[in-house]
Formats: sequence, structure tokens, C-alpha cells
Amino acid sequence: MFPFLTVLIVLPAVAAIVLRALPASARHASRPIALGSAIAELALAVVMAVRFVPSAAGDHQFAQVHSWIPQIGASWAVGVDGMGLLLILLAVLLTPLVILAGWKDDDDADRQMKYLGLILALESFMVLIFAARDVFLFYVAFEAMLIPLYFLIGLFGGEQRRYAAVKFLVFSLVGGLVMLAGVIALYGAGPGGSQGFLTDNLKGLSMSTTTERLIFVAFFFAFAIKAPMVPLHTWLPTVAQTARPGTTTLLVAVLDKVGTFGMISLCLPLFPNASRWAAPVIISFAVASVIYGAVLAIGQKDMLRLVAYTSVSHFGVMVLGIFAFRQTALEGSAFYMLNHGLSTGALFLVVGFLIKRRGSAQIADFGGLQRVVPVLAGTFLIIGLSALALPGLSPFVSEIMVLVGAYPAARAAVIVAIVGVVLAALYILLAYQKIFTGPVRKGLEKTPDLSLREKLVTGPLIVAMVVLGFVPGVALTVLRDPAAAAITTTVPANTAAEVSQ
Repeated sequence: MFPFLTVLIVLPAVAAIVLRALPASARHASRPIALGSAIAELALAVVMAVRFVPSAAGDHQFAQVHSWIPQIGASWAVGVDGMGLLLILLAVLLTPLVILAGWKDDDDADRQMKYLGLILALESFMVLIFAARDVFLFYVAFEAMLIPLYFLIGLFGGEQRRYAAVKFLVFSLVGGLVMLAGVIALYGAGPGGSQGFLTDNLKGLSMSTTTERLIFVAFFFAFAIKAPMVPLHTWLPTVAQTARPGTTTLLVAVLDKVGTFGMISLCLPLFPNASRWAAPVIISFAVASVIYGAVLAIGQKDMLRLVAYTSVSHFGVMVLGIFAFRQTALEGSAFYMLNHGLSTGALFLVVGFLIKRRGSAQIADFGGLQRVVPVLAGTFLIIGLSALALPGLSPFVSEIMVLVGAYPAARAAVIVAIVGVVLAALYILLAYQKIFTGPVRKGLEKTPDLSLREKLVTGPLIVAMVVLGFVPGVALTVLRDPAAAAITTTVPANTAAEVSQ
């Protein structure tokens, strides 16, 4: 069998090395080389997706297991179920779009080469972390992806880039160190041996109640920072306001999904009893994230911080669906990970286009652009409506699945969360009104509309949201079995029939 996943992990890493090795006289070619490699990565991932067997979406396909560090039980073990497949497709779709969106960000060929090399290195880790089936390998990817992100924020961000990079790193490292303690404890509780970190070998372990709960908390704490959940979210608005929109797009639209992905693929199957024990508290914090993120988004004056707070709210909905332990809600959360990546990724990119035209991210610096740039205004509106879950666009399907699916298990939480859905209409429509309606603000009269390149960036994302909004079964077909597997391992057998609804 062709090693799709290993090649997908290695290809962007090799391309990053090639860019770094370019002589100074050839660094002007870094853009086409990076874009070409990212498109090749996308094409290979599409071929893999075509060969994926939907009827076995709960199994890990294209699997490879090779001994890596047998002395500690670590293996090179990769494979994807339906959820991992969709997240990898999301990552490899957004990477070339981010490269294309930032095509003219740097006149300095050396800086552009370094930026693109870091983006490609990050793509390699994004594929690895969604394909890892060994807990130690997952942890290595979890920590290693901080390196390109730190430099992307610290070298290519705005005025407070160093502060934002350090804040991001501190939050992430604290979560990673706590998780490392859990990884070591989990290995000690497991069967040991040369494949002691394989997730399949760690399921169904017999642990004391205290041990299971402590290890669960270690893993969940790291994932809650990454997700990000209130009150561990404060690094996100700072980074979003400071980093380049392309960097923030990959961070929020893809890499933050590591948090919710880890909750489903590691926390639920490895620590089922502890997951049920912690669920009421986690749901409370999830609902707090929904409301807090929505309220803070309404009051933002900076467009990038506004989008960041909307993500805090949306992640709260995802976590609510995961810990309601209902089939429909969990499917909805997994689907929401994909849809949030499409809508929020597109929103960050469009905001980036606005910033380039005005030189500012302050909402007050805009006004009346609808008359000047109608295509850009329409694009922003469509993407914004997807963020507030308008029927006909894909986020609506996932959000309604979470709310309807979770209602029988957490009625009060769902009722409160619905308030966040209502608030979403306020923060999106108010932003659109301030930026695009009313009299044209001085200095914006000759603002250029979307170029062909920018249309090529936003077009595929809008098409994907519309297609998945009307034909969600394309994705839900491969999410049903992974969600059912997570429910089966977490919920006692005597209630499995009830929660499978």
C-alpha cells in the first residue's frame, strides 16, 4: 500500500528544507516553489480521500506502524478515521490559500522565503498530529508545532509580536508539560513493551479511579488551552491581533482543532469513566465560553480580536457537543470542527484583505465600503453569515446538530448556549454595518475591490460552505462511525441505545 500519510507528512517538510537551501540569487522563486508543493500536497490528499472507504470510516485506514524508540514503547504509528481525514483535508486546503493570500506580503525575498518555509513546516506537523496513532508521537507533534508557530508570530507579526509569541509559547508549554506528566503516567499504567504508547493498546486499561481522573485532567488541561476554553483562552486574542492573518488562519482554523480532536480521539476512549465524571463541570465551562466569547466579540474595536472571540464562542459549542455524550451532538461537534475551519479561516483571510487596503484593523477606520468594493463587501457578508450559522451554509448544520443532539442530556446548558447563537447575529451584522454601510469614509474612495488572486483564495472556501450546507452527508457519512465508536467506549453499555440517537 502506498504510504499516503507518511508522504503527506514528509513532502512539506522537504519543501521547507529546499526553500531554506535556496541561494540568495534564487530566493525570488520561493513563492512558486512553496505554492507548487502545497498544491501537490493537496492533490495527494484528495487522491487519498478518494481511496478512503466510507463504510469503514470508524477504522484507521492507510495505517502504518513501525518501531521508533522501542526502549520507551514509542512507534511511528499513523492512520486516519473519518474525522482525521476531514481535518487533514482542511489543513492541506488552507495552506495553499494562505500562501496565495500573502503573495505580496513581503518585498524582501529573504523574509518571504523564511515565512513560507515556516508555513510548510507547520503543514507537516498539522498532518502528523491528526494522523498520529501513538500517544508519544502525538505529544511530540503537539509540542514540535510550537516551533514554527513561535517564529511565525515573533518574526512576522505586528508591533507586539514578541510579547504575543512569548505569551502563546508560555500557555502552550505549560499545557504541554502537564500533558507530558499524563503521558508518562499513562505509559506506566499501560501494558508497556515496545508498542506501549499505541492508542489501541491503551484503550480499556484497568486504572484506579484517582489515577484515571488525574491523567484525564492532565490531557484535558492541555487540550482546553489549545481549544481554547474560558478561562484559558487569553492568549488567542493577543496572537490574533498581532500575527499575520495567514498565520492566524492556520492557527485558529486548523491547529486549535487539536484541542477538540484530542478530546474525542484520546480523552473519551482512554479515560471513559473520568470523562463522564468531569462532564458536568466541562459543560459549564463550555457554555461560559459560548456566552463570554460572543459578548466580548460584540464589544471589540479590532477586527482580528473580534474574529478571535467568535472562535472562543464556537469552540464552546463544540465542547458542549462532545461532553453531552450523544451520537448526534458528537457528530455535530466533529462536523463543526471542519465548518469552523472553513468559515473562520475565510473570515481571517478577508479581514487580512481589508487591513492591507487600509493599513489598520480598527473597525472605526472603515465605513461605506459597500459602495466602493461591492465584491469584497458581498464576500465578507456571505462568510460572516456562515459564522452566525445561517441556514444553507455548512456551520448551520453542525451547530443545530450539537444543540438538538445535546438537548436531552444537557437541557439547561443548551438553552443558555442558544443565547450565544443569537448574539452571533449581533457581532457579525454590527461589524458589517460599521465597515461597509453608511457614507464612504475619507481616504477609502479609491479602495480596490477583490483581485483575481483574492477571489481564488475566498472562492473555494465559500463553495465548500455552500456545498456542505446543502449536502452535509458528504462529510457526515465519514463522521458517523468515529462518533459512534467514541460514544461506545465512553458510555456504559446499558445506556448505549439511548445516546445513539
